[in-house]
Amino acid sequence: RDANRTVTVIQTADQSIAETLVIEKLIVDQETGLRGYQTTNDRRFLDPFRESGRQLPGHFARRRALAISVQVKNEISALQQEHEVWEQGFAIPLIASITAGAKTSDPDLNLLGKQRMDDIRYRLSTLARVAQQRRDESIERWHQQVRSMSFALLGLAITVGLVIGVYTRGLLHDVSDAFRQSHDVLRVKAEETFRSEQRLRMTLQSIGDGVITCDAEGRVQSMNNVAQQLTGWSEAQACDRPLAEVFRIVDETTRQPVENPVDKVKRLNSTVSLANHTILLRKDQSEIFINDSGAPILDKRGALAGIVLVFRDVTMEKKSREALLANEKLAVAGRLAATIAHEIHNPLDSVSNLLFLMDGNPNPQENSHFLKLAKQEIDRVTQISRAMLSLYRESKAPVTIDLKEMLESTLLLMQRKFLALGVTAISELPEGLLIRGFPAELRQVFTNLLTNAAEASSPNTSIRVAGRPCPPTVGPKAKHRDAGVMITISDTGPGIPDAIRSDLFQPFFTTKGERGTGLGLWVSQGIVTKHGGTIELASSTGEHDHGTAVMVFLSNDPVINAGG
Repeated sequence: RDANRTVTVIQTADQSIAETLVIEKLIVDQETGLRGYQTTNDRRFLDPFRESGRQLPGHFARRRALAISVQVKNEISALQQEHEVWEQGFAIPLIASITAGAKTSDPDLNLLGKQRMDDIRYRLSTLARVAQQRRDESIERWHQQVRSMSFALLGLAITVGLVIGVYTRGLLHDVSDAFRQSHDVLRVKAEETFRSEQRLRMTLQSIGDGVITCDAEGRVQSMNNVAQQLTGWSEAQACDRPLAEVFRIVDETTRQPVENPVDKVKRLNSTVSLANHTILLRKDQSEIFINDSGAPILDKRGALAGIVLVFRDVTMEKKSREALLANEKLAVAGRLAATIAHEIHNPLDSVSNLLFLMDGNPNPQENSHFLKLAKQEIDRVTQISRAMLSLYRESKAPVTIDLKEMLESTLLLMQRKFLALGVTAISELPEGLLIRGFPAELRQVFTNLLTNAAEASSPNTSIRVAGRPCPPTVGPKAKHRDAGVMITISDTGPGIPDAIRSDLFQPFFTTKGERGTGLGLWVSQGIVTKHGGTIELASSTGEHDHGTAVMVFLSNDPVINAGG
């Protein structure tokens, strides 16, 4: 009877281990499906997530029924609650965010999900260890019972040898079956662990960014295919080498080495990103522009166990952006050159005509009047040439800019265009509108906006250019904004329909047909953002109340990256 009870305990322990392994497998399938969906955005990865979620409650109930103590039952209930917290508080909101198209690469969010999953795995391993310990104790107890029965059999062998032998044989069969079942469970667990590892490795290899993992000392442990292609190092060559030897990065402008991400992560103990304009020196000495981030890998105690580095090649993206900016600058330069040519040509024609009249006119009084008119035209040419020089002489560092002077000179250069369109420009610019920035870039912004306003206006109407200083805004209900200047350019045109308003700042989107490049507003927004500002639109398309106002806010003293 004692041996049978022991075998029953062993079988119960085996069933507990088996149920624990099933629960672990289902939770791993859920996590794998979730990460697969997060990585690929393919909803087929959610099938194992949902199927495992339907099966888990039943297995939790069966595992609780096999518990031998209230403490173990409480541990199982706590495990189920932690799984529900992970599922309801992390996995399902993450799926909803991915489905809605939101960005889900936030390291803090993913680390929170990882921490909860680590807690679940820890509880699972604890349950399995308790069940295994109970089984081992039962087997040891059974061995003791077998030894006791052996001694008893020796004493009773003459009288009850056959009966005891048959009975013992049956017990041995039961023990053998229990051992085989335990061996099968361990083999299945090992196979499942291997398959899970293979799935995780395949997921890592399929990521489109380069991924390098290092130990706590900064030595390379693994690289996915993209990382090998971008660095020029194979995983076998890079393994156990210092990251600084494999991942060599320098600043584009100074060519000085950039701080190694591993050192920066160890120093800050948090996720870090590289500065802009970082170049990766590949093994063959070729260069590519990259963006990257590094994050610490922490063990259960919160100590640094390693670092993971994720980076991608942005060379083509950078070249494309530079080409688009150059194209828009050429377009603006062309428009300004044509405007300046017209503005200079007209007063020079007037001076030529006046000199012709003076040459054939002996009347000194009329010649004096003609000379006065010629001087006025020459002064106008001088003003235009000064405005043109201010456009050409662009500094490499931010300088103090008087927006009133800039806007008035821009209006002067565009006066001929306004006259051709039948539009009048009204300036309401007070003194003291001073900021720091790059004059040529801001002139490009206001030239684009003034051109758009003039072309949208009907003949015999006016556009309004107003400016005012803005104090800093702070407080819980207001978005923080530094002190600066607000420039408003408004027209009384037909307005912008709501259907296209959200696309206006997208590259290559234009409502001007062949006359537009579709880059003006996109480039202007980038320049304004660079100067610590914002650009916003307000438009009405009503029958009697129509028009568009563009509000450009520029910070008085923004932190500007001179490289772009």
